[in-house]
Amino acid sequence: MPAHEGTRTYDAVIVGGGHNGLVAAAYLARAGRSVLVLERLDHTGGAAVSTRPFAGVDARLSRYSYLVSLLPDKIVRDLGLDFRVQGRTISSYTPAERGGRATGLLVGGGEERTREAFAALTGGEREYAAWQRFYGMTGQVAERVFPTLTEPLPSRDELRRRVDDETAWRALFEEPIGVTIEENFSDDLVRGVVLTDALIGTFADAHDASLAQNRCFLYHVIGGGTGAWDVPVGGMGALTDALAGAARAAGAVIATGHEAVRIDTDGQTAEVIYRTADGEGTAVARHVLVNASPRELAALTGDTAPEPAEGAQLKVNMLLKRLPRLRDSAVDPREAFAGTFHIAEGYGQLATAHAQAAAGELPAAPPSEIYCHSLTDPSILGPDLAARGYQTLTLFGLHTPARLFAGDNDAVRDELLKATLAQLDAHLAEPLADCLATDAEGRPCIEAKTPLDLERDLGLPGGNIFHRALSWPYAQEDTGRWGVETRHANVLLCGAGAVRGGGVSGVPGHNAAMAVLGE
Repeated sequence: MPAHEGTRTYDAVIVGGGHNGLVAAAYLARAGRSVLVLERLDHTGGAAVSTRPFAGVDARLSRYSYLVSLLPDKIVRDLGLDFRVQGRTISSYTPAERGGRATGLLVGGGEERTREAFAALTGGEREYAAWQRFYGMTGQVAERVFPTLTEPLPSRDELRRRVDDETAWRALFEEPIGVTIEENFSDDLVRGVVLTDALIGTFADAHDASLAQNRCFLYHVIGGGTGAWDVPVGGMGALTDALAGAARAAGAVIATGHEAVRIDTDGQTAEVIYRTADGEGTAVARHVLVNASPRELAALTGDTAPEPAEGAQLKVNMLLKRLPRLRDSAVDPREAFAGTFHIAEGYGQLATAHAQAAAGELPAAPPSEIYCHSLTDPSILGPDLAARGYQTLTLFGLHTPARLFAGDNDAVRDELLKATLAQLDAHLAEPLADCLATDAEGRPCIEAKTPLDLERDLGLPGGNIFHRALSWPYAQEDTGRWGVETRHANVLLCGAGAVRGGGVSGVPGHNAAMAVLGE
C-alpha cells in the first residue's frame, strides 16, 4: 500500500511483520477481516528469519531465533501451514574433565545409554534416578499447562488446580529454582545442565528472589506439552515464509518498507501513521495489533514507557568445513553437536559468571551452548556444501547483559567471542579456527551478535529476546482476558512482550486475533 494511495480503512492494522504479527494476520484474514500488515524492514519475519550471512556461501542460517518448542500444533493446523520440525535424537552433551581425564555427559540415544552415561560420570545410579523423577514432574506440568497458552488466561488458582501437584507448584512457581535443583541433584555438572533452561536470555541467579529464572525455566520445559526443542526444517525462515504465504492467501495485505510512527485512537477507531521512502501515509482501522515491544507500543501511542528491558546473551553463527574432534574420544562429534553442547555451564560456573557480570565484568569463563542445525536438517546447506561435509554451528552465550557492551560494543564483542571460543577449544582435540569455512572474500564464516547489535538490527529493547521479563502464564492485575490488552480498548499487543509471549510460539498473535474476534 504505497503512501500515494492515501488513507485506507481496514478492520485491523498490524504493526510489525514478525512471526506473531503474521499469525494474527492469517487468523483475522481467514475470518474474513480486512488486514494490513506494516513492516519497517524490506522483509517479514522479524527475529525468525533465515539468511545467508556469509558472502558467496550457500548456507541459509536461522540467524537469530533457531529452535522451536512453544509453537502449538493447533496454529500450524488452523492456518494450514506447510511447515514441520524435526526432533533431535540427542538432547545434550556436556564435556567435563574428571580426574585429569576428558569425559562428559551425553543425554539421549535411548534410556539405557543415558543411564550408563550418568553412571560413568557420577559413579552411581542416584543422579539418573533424580533426573527421571525431576523431568517426569516437569513433563506432567507441561501436559497440563501448555494447552492453556491458547485459551483465555486462567487465574493463578485455576492454573494451580490444573497442575494438580503441590510439590511441582512449589518447585516451579513459588520458590527459586535453585532450591529444587539442589534438593534433587548432587553433581555440579548435572545441576548446571538443569539450570541452563532457567537462564536462556534471562540474567538471573539460581536463587534470584524475583523468580525471573523460574518463569524462564517454565517456558523452556512446557513446549508442545513435552518440553522438546525441535529443529525447524528449512530454517526458521521456513516458518515465517509459510505464515506470510498463509496471510496473503487469506487476503491480508503485507506492506514492507512501511514504518509505523504513531497510533492515534479514541478506543473505537484508530489511525496509524506510517513512513515510507516516498513519504508518510495513514491507515485507519477498527483494531491495531502491535507486534513490537511494550516500549515501542508506548512510543507509538504516547503512553508512559515501561521499565527498560535488558538482554543478556551472545548469539554466534558459524559455518564449518567439518565438525571438530573432541578430547572425549568416547563421543562422536556428530552426536555431541546434534543436541545442545553445554560449555562452561557447571552449576558453580554459572553462579560465578553471573556474579562477575553483575559486578560489571565479562565472565572469565563465559557459559554458552551450541548445536548443529545441519546434522538434523541438511536442507539449509547448498548441495555442494552438503556433499563436502560442511556443517553449521549456532552458539548462544549466557550472562552477558547489555550494560557490559555500553562502552565499546565492537571491542567487547571481540573480547567476549575470543573468551567464549577458548572455553569451547578447551574441550576440542583441534582448534575450532582450523575447522571454520571461509567466505568468498577469504574471511572466516563466523558472526557474533551482542544485545546491542540485536537492539540495532531488530528493535529488541536492550537486546532482550523476550522484549521484557517473561510473565507467569496466568492472569494478574490488568492483564485482561487474553493477556494482550492495553489501556486502549482497540489497541492490542501481539508481540513477545504480551502475557505468555517469548520464544517462537505464535501464541500472542493467536491470542490477539482471538481477542479481536471476540472468542
